[in-house]
Amino acid sequence: MRTARTITVIGCHAEGEVGRVITGGVLPPPGETLFEQREYLRTQNDGLRKFLLYEPRGGAFVHTNLIVPAKTPGADAGFIIMEPTDYPPMSGSNTICVTTVLLETGMIAMQEPETVLRLDTPGGLVEVVAQCKDGRCQNVRFRNVPCYVVQLDAVVEVAGLGSVNCDIAYGGAFFAIVDAPSLGFAIVPDEARELVETGERIKAAAVEQHPVVHPENPGIHTITFTEFTAPLAKDDTGRTVGRNTVVISPGKLDRSPCGTGSSARLAVLHARGQIGLDESFVSQSVLGTEFHCGVADVGEIAGQPAITPSIRGRAWITGSHQYSLDPDDPFSEGYTLSDTWYRALD
Repeated sequence: MRTARTITVIGCHAEGEVGRVITGGVLPPPGETLFEQREYLRTQNDGLRKFLLYEPRGGAFVHTNLIVPAKTPGADAGFIIMEPTDYPPMSGSNTICVTTVLLETGMIAMQEPETVLRLDTPGGLVEVVAQCKDGRCQNVRFRNVPCYVVQLDAVVEVAGLGSVNCDIAYGGAFFAIVDAPSLGFAIVPDEARELVETGERIKAAAVEQHPVVHPENPGIHTITFTEFTAPLAKDDTGRTVGRNTVVISPGKLDRSPCGTGSSARLAVLHARGQIGLDESFVSQSVLGTEFHCGVADVGEIAGQPAITPSIRGRAWITGSHQYSLDPDDPFSEGYTLSDTWYRALD
């Protein structure tokens, strides 16, 4: 076998959402912070993301994380998230996947019954607690970066839909949060294609009509996702449950309950007085998988109210892979087709 490049990746998913982890074959990118490293990849070396996420090595459902040495003092490791069209500053499902891979592969020593980690991300420092037994991460709980509401009851004018009400909030990325029943959705698997099409239209309009910038890092800006939510309700066991799904460009649903989306929703629920400090709810995905979410702390970010969410979920390693590039392979940076990618990408 001839190869111009070989990259080792551990396959993993968190409550259904794929979050692969690079463990070999890629050096850390230059940069003094994780955000600077993320920006280098985004602007100078985007071929790595395309090589691993685009076909024939990836697919529209794939996310991949690059493990790097931490830049923040006291952090145990860092990671940079690569998604089909973007490099989000933070991701909850990927945090859970990365933690599981770091501990179950021995990259960081596992402590039973509990391992405490601090992970550096482009969006900030994330505190993680993994419950461990017999060499396995049974679940992972993390305290997200500070999250806040940008605007409640914003109106977005969407062609073909008219005026759509949404809440705009930051949960590690910016979300336009839309009440699913108001548009006739129940958030079930059979609606996936229509949810994607509607969500992408709403996001495009929201980006144009509601510009947003993070108050502490102007490099984090622009609404990235549409999140559809169903009202909170009690299930048969008395738990407070809220179903949601997040549309990820160019056109797929998050298979997990989405950690950053659940965090943004927590910020909205707290702002509306529907959830308080140390209160929690179960965030359910379109597949019925669950994250356990709560408000761990309240405070401020740049003078405006903010919360620190706590998110708990599970991940499973699915395999180990080596992705190679033959010197004659015409698809060194992969390709996309609109049959499965919703729209083809450059």
